[in-house]
Amino acid sequence: MLIIGIEGTAEKTGVGIVDSEGKILASVGKALIPSKGGIHPREAAEHHSNSIIPLIKYALEKSKLSLKEIDLVAFSQGPGLGPALRTVATAARSLSLNLNVPIIGVNHCIGHVEIGRLTTTANDPTSLYVSGGNSQVIAFDSGRYRVFGETLDIAIGNCLDQFARHVGLSHPGGPEIEKLAKKSDNYIKLPYAVKGMDLSFSGLLTAAIRKYDSGSNLEDLCYSLQETAFSMLVEITERALAHTKKQEVMLCGGVAANTRLRKMVSIMAEEHYAQFYMPPVKYCGDNGAMIAWLGYLMYKYGFNQNLDETTVIQKYRSDEVDVPWIKNSKKSLKLPKELLAKGAEANIYSEYWNNNKVLVKQRVPKNYRIPEIDHILRKSRTKKEARLLNEAKKCEVFTPLVFDVNKKIYSLTLEKIEGELVKNLLKNNKKIIEELGIKIGENIAKLHNCSIIHGDLTTSNLIWSDNKIYFIDFGLGKVSQEVEDKGVDLVVLKKAINSTHYNVGEKFFEYILKGYYLADNYQKIVNKIKEIEGRVRYITSMD
Repeated sequence: MLIIGIEGTAEKTGVGIVDSEGKILASVGKALIPSKGGIHPREAAEHHSNSIIPLIKYALEKSKLSLKEIDLVAFSQGPGLGPALRTVATAARSLSLNLNVPIIGVNHCIGHVEIGRLTTTANDPTSLYVSGGNSQVIAFDSGRYRVFGETLDIAIGNCLDQFARHVGLSHPGGPEIEKLAKKSDNYIKLPYAVKGMDLSFSGLLTAAIRKYDSGSNLEDLCYSLQETAFSMLVEITERALAHTKKQEVMLCGGVAANTRLRKMVSIMAEEHYAQFYMPPVKYCGDNGAMIAWLGYLMYKYGFNQNLDETTVIQKYRSDEVDVPWIKNSKKSLKLPKELLAKGAEANIYSEYWNNNKVLVKQRVPKNYRIPEIDHILRKSRTKKEARLLNEAKKCEVFTPLVFDVNKKIYSLTLEKIEGELVKNLLKNNKKIIEELGIKIGENIAKLHNCSIIHGDLTTSNLIWSDNKIYFIDFGLGKVSQEVEDKGVDLVVLKKAINSTHYNVGEKFFEYILKGYYLADNYQKIVNKIKEIEGRVRYITSMD
């Protein structure tokens, strides 16, 4: 079977041809170079309109095929720029009708992951997908790719491009920033915004622009911007890896072409005893081959579309697509015997303190981060966690006792709570979700009423013991009275629940909000949750 794929979610037009054995017969493309400012949707659409037919001819020529030999047409249905998507969809429909062959619209993001699986030996990876319009950490679980983490505002590629435009660098900005970054090792401190397994780039971008306007050296800023942004991306991937316990990590998407980011993800994977994968650079950026291959997989496993089902989906999320061609891997990360557990931030050891069983949580150096960032994070998070664990008790929230703080090696000696992680409890006992959800909500309300933001609310950081909820891991926490921060805290939890406990997630979070009713400014915070969720995650304009 021969499949042609047409890609056009943003500024690049791509056409690829693959066969049903996974052989890539052709992959050709042409990118729009903006004359001024960012990528404008109508300009991108016009570019696709002018490029698709020549690229189809070129792909057929390279593959030594005729158009009549094509058996299936696939196209990128979303996410992306509306006018660009509609142009590609129209071309795909015309081709399908002309050839009288089936048509399949596919999710662009999943296309990146699947071309990675096709061109490497990765089977079931935790994937960091980074591009101009998307920044996500994706992993397969029970029939779908789940989004474990993502940007809450702009994507990494957009962040780099906007900074490059402001300082007068050519488009695309990422490669230009990488070149200048290699000429410096002078770190300028910039905001570091990780929120659970999510992250935010808008504050980082604004700060970098302000420092440039104030006279900071451009090479130093490029180095600092890249190191900070990439450290954030690798950290949320590390958090997802620790949560999913998969044995593989894959980097994909256009920004994966950056050599520094590749090195950082590779180091992180090695430190977590996982295998690192990345597709060939020519398949990291947007390409037609990934669309063709995903189209084949969907067709093979029974997906069929009528023409009226091929309307574009601008905000097409990765977790909306059934993925029957993958099975959950039974393999999981294997840790050295001396480690009780390995989280994203720290190694956990079992020890004794005055004849009592305790846990030692040591924030070990992260070799993927430069020392300046690593030292600041390990020091501040260790101090912050010790303080917030104690402050939470004053708010009548159960947390482990802190026996010792070792500032030299950034470790905490903590009471060992005998109980079960809520993450495991939900898998084994669905009947408990109402009681559990309400109690969790009541305790989050207590924290928020005391202006304590946990910062990393997941079911891996909640322990059920003797009918009480214990909160652990306050390393990303802070003190804040802002409704925005409280809303983000709950959004982080909601997303963690939906990605891991999708079978009970919606109902479970409803029970959490029922318990959270005790919170001051309850309605304002609930409204803020809806506002945060409604913010654009995928690019609709790059102005």
